Amino acid sequence: MNTNIQMNPNSLVQYLQKPAREFTKQDIIRYCEDNGVEFINFHYCGWDGKLKTLNFVIQSVDHLDNILSAGERVDGSSLFPFIEAGKSDLYVVPKFRTAFRNPFSEIPTVDLLCSFYDREGNPFESSPEYILRKAHRAFQESTGLQMETMGELEYYIIAEDEEIYPVPDQKGYHESRPFNKFTDYRVEAMRLIAQAGGMIKYGHSEVGNFTLDGKIYEQNEIEFLPTNIEDAADQLVIAKWIMRQLAYEYGVTLTFAPKITVGKAGSGMHVHCKFTKDGKSVMIENGELTDICKKAIAGYMMAGTSLPAFGNPNPLAFLRLVPHQEAPTSLCWSFSNRSALVRVPLGWINNGKDMLANCNPLETPSTKDFSDKQTFEWRASDASADIYLLMAALCAAARYGLESPDALEVAERTYVGLGVNIHDDKNKSVQDALEQLPDSCYRAAEELEKDREIYTAKGVFSDNIVDYMIKYLKNFNDANLRAELGNDTEKIMKVVNDNMHVG
Repeated sequence: MNTNIQMNPNSLVQYLQKPAREFTKQDIIRYCEDNGVEFINFHYCGWDGKLKTLNFVIQSVDHLDNILSAGERVDGSSLFPFIEAGKSDLYVVPKFRTAFRNPFSEIPTVDLLCSFYDREGNPFESSPEYILRKAHRAFQESTGLQMETMGELEYYIIAEDEEIYPVPDQKGYHESRPFNKFTDYRVEAMRLIAQAGGMIKYGHSEVGNFTLDGKIYEQNEIEFLPTNIEDAADQLVIAKWIMRQLAYEYGVTLTFAPKITVGKAGSGMHVHCKFTKDGKSVMIENGELTDICKKAIAGYMMAGTSLPAFGNPNPLAFLRLVPHQEAPTSLCWSFSNRSALVRVPLGWINNGKDMLANCNPLETPSTKDFSDKQTFEWRASDASADIYLLMAALCAAARYGLESPDALEVAERTYVGLGVNIHDDKNKSVQDALEQLPDSCYRAAEELEKDREIYTAKGVFSDNIVDYMIKYLKNFNDANLRAELGNDTEKIMKVVNDNMHVG
């Protein structure tokens, strides 16, 4: 037995003795037959980014085969506002590699994510999931590389305050029980996400921690491992669905909202990026960032003002992206610097020192190179984003940087030194020399109009979908929202409450 498969949390992987990427229709049928599965659930995302569900009760093996072979039709106009009711039918077709055992259903049930197809049987061009597929295909064809990503899901749990083992305001980072009140929830969520195919790196409590009106607000994070960018997006949308449903069962409120009150840490959804060729990382060479890595970062600098159109498509997002607070607002990159828009975190670059043997004298010293773990991190986005559109935009921006002849010059110009806090007043001259992120959905739409060719190149985003996004963002009419809200807590909290469950 393959020990890697034996330890895999997904029960279908264990039973079928193959990785999920190799699942076939017959595999799903065999698992259902042998394990008494009575229901099949199809899932897919609409324009609001939330996972939708279609339930099937299995009548026979032939019926199950028909469900998995033909998919089903749905009303596209109820899922995507730009589809006319007169020609709204779409097909949803299951992706077998996404199959998992439903962790909430008492009735044995297998769930799968689906792709959308139009009436001619072609992939639905404006489906966010298909836009990501096109983006990654264009990236691979243009660069010869594959793109991997991983997301960091920050969230708040809101519950009745127990008033015991309190944590000082905004001092919750990596706290343990009993100071971290919702460790059990986080661990259970991680377990269920892993069983559904999510490749989780770790979970921990975050900085945000406060009490208000008899309730405790506790911030936590679940972070994933790098994987194929398309699979990474699938895993994140499943994870958000699982986390919300589990919170409902716990009787608490969970929110991914980028800001939930005045003066407290907001929640982002940072995205780490990694590039490989033939399965090997191309991020580090001879202990230094490669030109490939720097050019991709430059792509994020060149597309930086328009990327929030995809990564922050809600007015609440721009109450988090405020100058001189922790979230990034200046277009720059750096090493290990959380004030930068793109951060290159510690990457286990081989420096000739064996930390493991130093920490554990019984271990034999080793020169093993761990630099294949190196990533860089886009820090502006949050979970109000449509995961597929955000990943597609990041993929397009990286490709743009890799194709741009002046990318290395841009990378050099936008680099800030290690330890230079952009938000510190003493570095105001540095900040003033850098381009700034937009301050509203309206401004992000204007930047998207300027940069549209980055995203429409090679047919990734259609002009129609870019036009719709510009219209969608401008309709928030939030160009002056920050000034209108000022320090009025009541007005700010209305915006927060109206968007508590966005994305």
